[in-house]
Amino acid sequence: MPETFDLLLKGGTVVNQDGAAVRDIGVTDGRIAGIGSFAPEQAGQSVDCTGLHILPGVIDTQVHFREPGLEHKEDLESGSRAAVMGGVTAVFEMPNTNPLTTSGDALADKLRRATARMHCDFAFFVGGTHDNVKDLPELEMLPGSAGIKVFIGSSTGSLLVADDPGVRAILKVIRRRAAFHCEHEPRLAERRELRVPGDASSHPVWRDEIAALTATHRLVTLAKEEGKRVHVLHVTSAEEMEYLRGVKDVATVEVTPHHLTMDAGWYATHGSLVQMNPPVREARHRTALWQGLAEGVVDVLGSDHAPHTLEEKAKPYPDSPSGMTGVQTLVPTMLNHVAEGRLSLARFVDLSSAGPARIFNIATKGRIAVGYDADFTVVDLKRRVTIRNEWIASKAGWTPYDGMEVTGWPVGTFVRGHRVMWEGELTAPSQGAPVRFMEALAKG
Repeated sequence: MPETFDLLLKGGTVVNQDGAAVRDIGVTDGRIAGIGSFAPEQAGQSVDCTGLHILPGVIDTQVHFREPGLEHKEDLESGSRAAVMGGVTAVFEMPNTNPLTTSGDALADKLRRATARMHCDFAFFVGGTHDNVKDLPELEMLPGSAGIKVFIGSSTGSLLVADDPGVRAILKVIRRRAAFHCEHEPRLAERRELRVPGDASSHPVWRDEIAALTATHRLVTLAKEEGKRVHVLHVTSAEEMEYLRGVKDVATVEVTPHHLTMDAGWYATHGSLVQMNPPVREARHRTALWQGLAEGVVDVLGSDHAPHTLEEKAKPYPDSPSGMTGVQTLVPTMLNHVAEGRLSLARFVDLSSAGPARIFNIATKGRIAVGYDADFTVVDLKRRVTIRNEWIASKAGWTPYDGMEVTGWPVGTFVRGHRVMWEGELTAPSQGAPVRFMEALAKG
Protein backbone atom coordinates (compact mmCIF):
# COMPACT_ATOMS: atom_id res chain seq x y z
CA MET A 1 0.00 0.00 0.00
CA PRO A 2 1.49 3.39 -0.95
CA GLU A 3 2.52 5.75 1.82
CA THR A 4 -0.02 8.44 2.69
CA PHE A 5 0.58 11.96 3.98
CA ASP A 6 -1.35 14.87 5.43
CA LEU A 7 0.14 17.23 2.86
CA LEU A 8 2.09 17.04 -0.37
CA LEU A 9 4.16 19.81 -1.93
CA LYS A 10 4.23 18.78 -5.59
CA GLY A 11 6.64 19.55 -8.38
CA GLY A 12 8.81 22.20 -6.76
CA THR A 13 12.60 22.44 -6.97
CA VAL A 14 13.66 21.34 -3.51
CA VAL A 15 16.89 22.87 -2.20
CA ASN A 16 18.48 20.72 0.52
CA GLN A 17 21.64 18.83 1.43
CA ASP A 18 21.46 16.96 -1.92
CA GLY A 19 21.49 20.17 -3.96
CA ALA A 20 18.52 21.36 -5.98
CA ALA A 21 16.16 19.04 -7.88
CA VAL A 22 12.48 18.69 -8.67
CA ARG A 23 10.97 16.56 -5.92
CA ASP A 24 7.77 16.12 -3.97
CA ILE A 25 7.68 16.50 -0.19
CA GLY A 26 5.27 14.53 1.97
CA VAL A 27 4.30 15.91 5.38
CA THR A 28 2.69 14.03 8.29
CA ASP A 29 1.95 15.46 11.74
CA GLY A 30 3.95 18.59 11.00
CA ARG A 31 7.16 16.73 10.10
CA ILE A 32 8.70 15.83 6.76
CA ALA A 33 7.77 12.18 6.14
CA GLY A 34 8.94 11.61 2.57
CA ILE A 35 10.98 13.18 -0.24
CA GLY A 36 10.66 11.76 -3.74
CA SER A 37 7.85 11.30 -6.24
CA PHE A 38 4.32 10.81 -4.95
CA ALA A 39 0.82 10.78 -6.41
CA PRO A 40 -1.60 13.54 -5.36
CA GLU A 41 -4.04 10.94 -4.02
CA GLN A 42 -1.45 9.92 -1.43
CA ALA A 43 -2.25 13.03 0.62
CA GLY A 44 -5.27 14.77 2.06
CA GLN A 45 -4.02 18.07 0.65
CA SER A 46 -1.72 18.80 -2.27
CA VAL A 47 -0.06 22.10 -3.15
CA ASP A 48 1.24 22.63 -6.69
CA CYS A 49 4.73 24.14 -6.52
CA THR A 50 5.61 23.73 -10.19
CA GLY A 51 8.10 26.38 -11.28
CA LEU A 52 8.85 27.37 -7.68
CA HIS A 53 11.79 26.65 -5.37
CA ILE A 54 11.18 25.13 -1.95
CA LEU A 55 13.79 26.26 0.57
CA PRO A 56 14.20 25.18 4.18
CA GLY A 57 12.21 27.59 6.33
CA VAL A 58 14.08 30.87 6.78
CA ILE A 59 15.07 31.53 10.41
CA ASP A 60 15.63 35.17 11.37
CA THR A 61 17.80 35.12 14.50
CA GLN A 62 17.56 38.83 15.33
CA VAL A 63 14.26 40.70 15.55
CA HIS A 64 12.82 43.30 17.92
CA PHE A 65 9.04 42.91 18.16
CA ARG A 66 8.70 45.53 20.93
CA GLU A 67 6.19 43.68 23.14
CA PRO A 68 5.72 44.29 26.01
CA GLY A 69 5.96 48.02 26.50
CA LEU A 70 6.29 49.51 23.02
CA GLU A 71 3.31 48.00 21.22
CA HIS A 72 2.60 51.22 19.32
CA LYS A 73 5.65 50.32 17.17
CA GLU A 74 5.12 46.56 16.92
CA ASP A 75 3.77 43.57 18.81
CA LEU A 76 4.30 39.83 18.65
CA GLU A 77 1.30 39.30 16.37
CA SER A 78 2.09 42.06 13.88
CA GLY A 79 5.82 41.32 13.81
CA SER A 80 5.26 37.62 13.21
CA ARG A 81 2.67 38.43 10.55
CA ALA A 82 5.34 40.50 8.79
CA ALA A 83 7.71 37.55 9.15
CA VAL A 84 5.48 34.99 7.45
CA MET A 85 4.42 37.48 4.78
CA GLY A 86 8.11 37.66 3.90
CA GLY A 87 8.71 33.89 3.98
CA VAL A 88 10.26 33.69 7.47
CA THR A 89 9.21 30.63 9.49
CA ALA A 90 10.92 31.26 12.85
CA VAL A 91 12.37 34.23 14.72
CA PHE A 92 14.60 34.92 17.73
CA GLU A 93 13.30 38.00 19.52
CA MET A 94 15.48 40.40 21.51
CA PRO A 95 15.24 41.32 25.22
CA ASN A 96 15.20 45.14 25.13
CA THR A 97 11.47 45.42 25.79
CA ASN A 98 9.76 47.10 28.73
CA PRO A 99 10.11 45.39 31.11
CA LEU A 100 13.40 43.91 29.99
CA THR A 101 13.54 40.15 29.38
CA THR A 102 16.04 39.45 32.14
CA SER A 103 14.19 36.96 34.36
CA GLY A 104 12.33 33.68 34.15
CA ASP A 105 9.07 35.49 34.82
CA ALA A 106 9.67 37.94 31.97
CA LEU A 107 10.51 35.09 29.59
CA ALA A 108 7.41 33.17 30.67
CA ASP A 109 5.31 36.30 30.07
CA LYS A 110 6.61 36.58 26.49
CA LEU A 111 5.90 32.90 25.87
CA ARG A 112 2.34 33.37 27.12
CA ARG A 113 1.88 36.40 24.90
CA ALA A 114 3.27 34.54 21.87
CA THR A 115 1.14 31.42 22.25
CA ALA A 116 -1.85 31.42 19.86
CA ARG A 117 -0.83 34.88 18.60
CA MET A 118 2.44 34.50 16.70
CA HIS A 119 2.20 33.25 13.13
CA CYS A 120 5.75 31.82 13.02
CA ASP A 121 7.75 29.78 15.51
CA PHE A 122 9.69 31.75 18.09
CA ALA A 123 12.38 31.91 20.74
CA PHE A 124 13.34 34.78 23.02
CA PHE A 125 16.79 35.95 24.03
CA VAL A 126 17.31 36.72 27.71
CA GLY A 127 19.29 39.87 28.44
CA GLY A 128 22.52 39.40 30.36
CA THR A 129 23.13 42.17 32.93
CA HIS A 130 25.28 42.88 35.96
CA ASP A 131 22.36 41.98 38.19
CA ASN A 132 21.24 38.59 36.83
CA VAL A 133 24.59 36.84 36.27
CA LYS A 134 23.90 34.15 38.86
CA ASP A 135 20.61 33.27 37.13
CA LEU A 136 21.93 33.01 33.56
CA PRO A 137 22.84 29.28 33.64
CA GLU A 138 19.20 28.50 34.40
CA LEU A 139 17.69 31.18 32.16
CA GLU A 140 19.60 30.09 29.04
CA MET A 141 18.24 26.54 29.41
CA LEU A 142 14.56 27.38 29.87
CA PRO A 143 12.07 26.30 27.17
CA GLY A 144 11.73 29.02 24.57
CA SER A 145 15.06 30.67 25.47
CA ALA A 146 17.31 31.42 22.51
CA GLY A 147 20.18 31.99 24.93
CA ILE A 148 21.78 35.12 26.38
CA LYS A 149 22.08 38.48 24.59
CA VAL A 150 24.48 41.16 25.86
CA PHE A 151 24.80 44.80 24.81
CA ILE A 152 28.47 45.78 25.15
CA GLY A 153 27.54 49.14 23.59
CA SER A 154 24.32 51.04 24.24
CA SER A 155 21.62 50.91 21.62
CA THR A 156 17.84 51.10 21.99
CA GLY A 157 16.80 50.31 25.56
CA SER A 158 18.61 50.23 28.90
CA LEU A 159 20.53 46.94 28.71
CA LEU A 160 24.25 47.64 28.91
CA VAL A 161 27.30 45.73 30.16
CA ALA A 162 30.14 47.99 29.05
CA ASP A 163 32.93 46.83 31.38
CA ASP A 164 35.26 43.86 30.90
CA PRO A 165 34.64 42.41 34.39
CA GLY A 166 30.90 42.44 33.70
CA VAL A 167 31.30 40.67 30.35
CA ARG A 168 33.74 38.18 31.86
CA ALA A 169 31.33 37.38 34.69
CA ILE A 170 28.64 36.51 32.15
CA LEU A 171 30.99 34.40 30.04
CA LYS A 172 32.16 32.47 33.10
CA VAL A 173 28.69 31.09 33.88
CA ILE A 174 27.06 30.48 30.49
CA ARG A 175 27.15 27.17 28.63
CA ARG A 176 25.41 28.01 25.35
CA ARG A 177 26.66 30.40 22.69
CA ALA A 178 25.73 33.97 23.69
CA ALA A 179 25.01 36.85 21.30
CA PHE A 180 26.63 40.28 21.59
CA HIS A 181 26.06 43.80 20.28
CA CYS A 182 29.64 45.09 19.98
CA GLU A 183 30.34 48.80 20.15
CA HIS A 184 32.86 50.30 22.61
CA GLU A 185 30.85 52.45 24.99
CA PRO A 186 33.69 54.74 26.17
CA ARG A 187 34.50 55.62 22.56
CA LEU A 188 30.84 56.31 21.80
CA ALA A 189 30.68 58.60 24.83
CA GLU A 190 33.80 60.57 23.91
CA ARG A 191 32.68 61.03 20.27
CA ARG A 192 29.08 62.16 20.88
CA GLU A 193 30.04 65.73 19.92
CA LEU A 194 30.67 64.49 16.36
CA ARG A 195 26.94 64.08 15.81
CA VAL A 196 25.72 66.86 13.52
CA PRO A 197 22.17 68.04 14.35
CA GLY A 198 19.85 67.35 11.43
CA ASP A 199 22.42 65.23 9.55
CA ALA A 200 21.99 61.47 9.91
CA SER A 201 25.09 60.93 7.74
CA SER A 202 27.15 61.85 10.82
CA HIS A 203 25.85 58.72 12.57
CA PRO A 204 28.65 56.45 11.25
CA VAL A 205 31.19 59.18 12.03
CA TRP A 206 30.12 59.07 15.66
CA ARG A 207 29.70 55.27 15.92
CA ASP A 208 32.80 54.55 13.86
CA GLU A 209 34.46 51.30 12.84
CA ILE A 210 37.03 51.61 15.64
CA ALA A 211 34.24 51.54 18.24
CA ALA A 212 32.97 48.31 16.67
CA LEU A 213 36.38 46.66 16.30
CA THR A 214 37.49 47.57 19.82
CA ALA A 215 34.41 45.97 21.38
CA THR A 216 34.63 42.87 19.18
CA HIS A 217 38.31 42.40 19.99
CA ARG A 218 37.63 42.78 23.73
CA LEU A 219 34.80 40.27 23.57
CA VAL A 220 36.76 37.61 21.69
CA THR A 221 39.77 38.03 23.99
CA LEU A 222 37.57 37.44 27.04
CA ALA A 223 35.78 34.52 25.38
CA LYS A 224 39.09 32.83 24.59
CA GLU A 225 40.28 33.29 28.15
CA GLU A 226 37.06 31.78 29.51
CA GLY A 227 36.78 29.05 26.86
CA LYS A 228 33.32 30.12 25.71
CA ARG A 229 31.52 30.56 22.38
CA VAL A 230 30.20 33.94 21.24
CA HIS A 231 28.09 35.22 18.38
CA VAL A 232 28.90 38.70 17.05
CA LEU A 233 25.74 40.38 15.83
CA HIS A 234 25.40 42.72 12.83
CA VAL A 235 29.06 43.04 11.83
CA THR A 236 29.42 46.24 9.79
CA SER A 237 33.08 47.05 9.20
CA ALA A 238 35.99 45.86 7.08
CA GLU A 239 38.21 45.93 10.16
CA GLU A 240 35.94 43.59 12.13
CA MET A 241 35.62 41.17 9.25
CA GLU A 242 39.38 41.00 8.82
CA TYR A 243 39.82 40.31 12.55
CA LEU A 244 37.03 37.73 12.76
CA ARG A 245 38.61 35.63 9.98
CA GLY A 246 41.22 34.49 12.48
CA VAL A 247 38.99 33.67 15.46
CA LYS A 248 36.42 31.29 14.01
CA ASP A 249 37.14 28.77 16.74
CA VAL A 250 35.47 31.16 19.18
CA ALA A 251 33.20 33.53 17.29
CA THR A 252 30.37 33.13 14.81
CA VAL A 253 29.38 36.08 12.65
CA GLU A 254 26.10 37.70 11.61
CA VAL A 255 25.55 40.26 8.88
CA THR A 256 22.30 41.99 7.94
CA PRO A 257 20.62 42.49 4.57
CA HIS A 258 20.68 46.27 4.99
CA HIS A 259 24.43 46.40 5.61
CA LEU A 260 24.89 44.20 2.52
CA THR A 261 22.60 46.41 0.43
CA MET A 262 23.07 50.00 1.62
CA ASP A 263 26.03 52.29 1.99
CA ALA A 264 26.52 55.81 3.33
CA GLY A 265 25.13 57.29 0.13
CA TRP A 266 21.66 56.25 1.28
CA TYR A 267 21.66 58.98 3.96
CA ALA A 268 21.31 61.63 1.26
CA THR A 269 18.02 60.16 0.03
CA HIS A 270 16.66 58.37 3.12
CA GLY A 271 18.03 60.33 6.07
CA SER A 272 17.22 58.81 9.45
CA LEU A 273 15.20 56.00 7.81
CA VAL A 274 18.52 54.16 7.41
CA GLN A 275 19.86 55.17 10.85
CA MET A 276 20.84 51.95 12.62
CA ASN A 277 23.13 50.78 15.42
CA PRO A 278 25.74 49.88 14.36
CA PRO A 279 25.48 52.19 11.37
CA VAL A 280 25.28 51.81 7.62
CA ARG A 281 28.83 52.74 6.59
CA GLU A 282 30.89 53.72 3.56
CA ALA A 283 30.91 51.44 0.52
CA ARG A 284 34.32 49.90 1.35
CA HIS A 285 32.80 48.27 4.41
CA ARG A 286 29.94 46.77 2.41
CA THR A 287 32.50 45.35 -0.04
CA ALA A 288 34.35 43.74 2.87
CA LEU A 289 31.14 42.20 4.22
CA TRP A 290 30.51 40.58 0.86
CA GLN A 291 34.08 39.28 0.80
CA GLY A 292 33.61 37.79 4.27
CA LEU A 293 30.39 36.20 3.12
CA ALA A 294 32.05 34.73 0.03
CA GLU A 295 34.94 33.36 2.10
CA GLY A 296 32.64 31.68 4.61
CA VAL A 297 33.55 33.91 7.55
CA VAL A 298 29.88 34.92 7.84
CA ASP A 299 27.67 32.27 9.43
CA VAL A 300 24.20 33.72 9.40
CA LEU A 301 21.88 36.50 8.27
CA GLY A 302 19.73 38.40 10.75
CA SER A 303 17.36 41.18 9.79
CA ASP A 304 17.72 43.20 13.02
CA HIS A 305 14.10 44.18 12.44
CA ALA A 306 13.77 47.17 14.79
CA PRO A 307 10.68 49.21 13.90
CA HIS A 308 9.85 52.78 14.87
CA THR A 309 6.95 54.89 13.66
CA LEU A 310 7.51 57.35 10.83
CA GLU A 311 6.66 60.14 13.28
CA GLU A 312 9.49 59.01 15.56
CA LYS A 313 11.94 58.63 12.67
CA ALA A 314 11.04 62.12 11.43
CA LYS A 315 12.54 63.75 14.51
CA PRO A 316 15.71 65.71 13.67
CA TYR A 317 18.90 63.69 14.07
CA PRO A 318 20.17 62.77 16.66
CA ASP A 319 16.77 62.74 18.37
CA SER A 320 15.59 60.24 15.75
CA PRO A 321 15.74 56.64 17.01
CA SER A 322 17.94 54.01 15.39
CA GLY A 323 16.24 51.07 13.71
CA MET A 324 14.24 50.02 10.68
CA THR A 325 11.86 47.27 9.61
CA GLY A 326 13.54 44.24 8.05
CA VAL A 327 12.01 40.83 8.79
CA GLN A 328 9.60 41.01 5.86
CA THR A 329 12.20 42.19 3.36
CA LEU A 330 15.01 39.78 4.30
CA VAL A 331 14.03 37.15 1.72
CA PRO A 332 13.24 39.40 -1.27
CA THR A 333 16.30 41.64 -0.83
CA MET A 334 18.63 38.65 -0.51
CA LEU A 335 16.99 36.81 -3.42
CA ASN A 336 17.62 39.94 -5.46
CA HIS A 337 21.32 39.61 -4.61
CA VAL A 338 21.07 35.98 -5.76
CA ALA A 339 19.51 37.14 -9.04
CA GLU A 340 22.30 39.66 -9.53
CA GLY A 341 24.96 36.99 -8.97
CA ARG A 342 26.37 38.17 -5.64
CA LEU A 343 25.72 34.85 -3.93
CA SER A 344 24.35 31.44 -4.81
CA LEU A 345 20.97 30.14 -3.75
CA ALA A 346 22.74 27.39 -1.79
CA ARG A 347 24.73 30.01 0.13
CA PHE A 348 21.54 31.93 0.91
CA VAL A 349 20.04 28.71 2.33
CA ASP A 350 23.16 28.16 4.41
CA LEU A 351 22.97 31.70 5.81
CA SER A 352 19.24 31.69 6.52
CA SER A 353 18.40 28.17 7.71
CA ALA A 354 21.29 25.71 7.97
CA GLY A 355 23.55 28.35 9.54
CA PRO A 356 21.16 29.34 12.35
CA ALA A 357 20.43 25.68 13.10
CA ARG A 358 24.14 24.87 13.23
CA ILE A 359 25.39 27.67 15.43
CA PHE A 360 22.44 27.71 17.84
CA ASN A 361 21.90 23.91 17.92
CA ILE A 362 18.26 24.15 16.87
CA ALA A 363 16.39 20.84 16.99
CA THR A 364 14.69 19.56 13.80
CA LYS A 365 14.91 22.79 11.81
CA GLY A 366 17.26 24.20 9.21
CA ARG A 367 17.10 21.61 6.44
CA ILE A 368 14.62 19.71 4.29
CA ALA A 369 15.10 16.16 5.53
CA VAL A 370 12.85 13.36 6.75
CA GLY A 371 12.12 13.75 10.45
CA TYR A 372 12.59 17.53 10.43
CA ASP A 373 9.87 20.12 10.95
CA ALA A 374 7.93 20.85 7.77
CA ASP A 375 9.09 24.48 7.59
CA PHE A 376 9.34 25.75 4.03
CA THR A 377 9.96 29.07 2.33
CA VAL A 378 8.53 28.75 -1.18
CA VAL A 379 9.93 31.31 -3.62
CA ASP A 380 9.67 32.37 -7.24
CA LEU A 381 13.20 33.22 -8.31
CA LYS A 382 12.04 34.94 -11.50
CA ARG A 383 9.22 37.11 -10.19
CA ARG A 384 9.92 40.85 -10.39
CA VAL A 385 8.17 42.95 -7.76
CA THR A 386 8.49 46.52 -6.58
CA ILE A 387 8.59 46.65 -2.78
CA ARG A 388 6.04 49.13 -1.42
CA ASN A 389 5.25 50.47 2.03
CA GLU A 390 1.70 49.20 1.55
CA TRP A 391 2.98 45.60 1.54
CA ILE A 392 4.64 45.96 4.95
CA ALA A 393 2.65 44.20 7.68
CA SER A 394 4.62 45.73 10.56
CA LYS A 395 2.75 48.29 12.65
CA ALA A 396 5.44 50.75 11.58
CA GLY A 397 4.08 50.49 8.03
CA TRP A 398 7.22 51.48 6.14
CA THR A 399 10.43 50.10 4.68
CA PRO A 400 13.58 51.87 3.47
CA TYR A 401 13.27 49.70 0.34
CA ASP A 402 10.01 51.36 -0.73
CA GLY A 403 10.13 51.70 -4.52
CA MET A 404 12.98 49.22 -5.05
CA GLU A 405 12.38 46.55 -7.68
CA VAL A 406 13.65 43.09 -6.81
CA THR A 407 13.89 39.79 -8.64
CA GLY A 408 12.88 36.85 -6.44
CA TRP A 409 9.83 36.78 -4.20
CA PRO A 410 8.38 34.72 -1.32
CA VAL A 411 5.25 32.94 -2.57
CA GLY A 412 4.45 30.69 0.39
CA THR A 413 5.34 30.08 4.03
CA PHE A 414 4.81 26.73 5.75
CA VAL A 415 5.33 26.38 9.51
CA ARG A 416 5.36 22.77 10.77
CA GLY A 417 3.13 21.70 7.89
CA HIS A 418 0.67 24.59 8.19
CA ARG A 419 0.44 26.76 5.08
CA VAL A 420 0.32 30.13 6.82
CA MET A 421 0.95 32.40 3.81
CA TRP A 422 0.32 31.92 0.12
CA GLU A 423 0.55 34.56 -2.61
CA GLY A 424 0.50 37.46 -0.20
CA GLU A 425 -2.41 36.29 1.93
CA LEU A 426 -2.53 34.79 5.41
CA THR A 427 -4.08 31.35 5.00
CA ALA A 428 -4.16 29.91 8.54
CA PRO A 429 -4.68 31.14 12.09
CA SER A 430 -1.61 31.87 14.21
CA GLN A 431 -0.11 28.57 15.39
CA GLY A 432 3.50 29.47 16.21
CA ALA A 433 5.28 27.39 18.85
CA PRO A 434 8.57 27.69 20.76
CA VAL A 435 11.72 26.69 18.88
CA ARG A 436 13.51 23.79 20.57
CA PHE A 437 17.27 23.67 21.18
CA MET A 438 19.44 20.58 21.49
CA GLU A 439 21.30 21.77 24.56
CA ALA A 440 18.07 22.50 26.42
CA LEU A 441 16.63 19.14 25.34
CA ALA A 442 19.73 17.39 26.65
CA LYS A 443 19.16 19.05 30.01
CA GLY A 444 15.76 17.35 30.21
